[in-house]
Amino acid sequence: MERSDILRAGAMIIVFVIFLGTLHVIHRRPAEQPVSDAPSASTPDDLSAELLRCAELGPQDAEDPHCQAVWKENRARFFGRPARPRLPQAAPATQPMTSVPKGEKP
Repeated sequence: MERSDILRAGAMIIVFVIFLGTLHVIHRRPAEQPVSDAPSASTPDDLSAELLRCAELGPQDAEDPHCQAVWKENRARFFGRPARPRLPQAAPATQPMTSVPKGEKP
């Protein structure tokens, strides 16, 4: 055997061992499921129920103002904006600052 044949056989053995090692690592344990804070898509909510109700109405009731508002809210949720407006957060209670002119006592 020539030297190039021995090197070629050695390279094939190394590639085969790497391939087997990779398969072993992949199948060693099951993949962990990522934990998400986002609600599951399969959990029904009241918006989904309203969307189903409006979809069942048909084209004759497409002008229903309630259904138009529901579809608008669904579009807002799809594009990443909050589906419903959040309540304004209350500012922390602080004492009002009053300015006292110089020379006067409070």
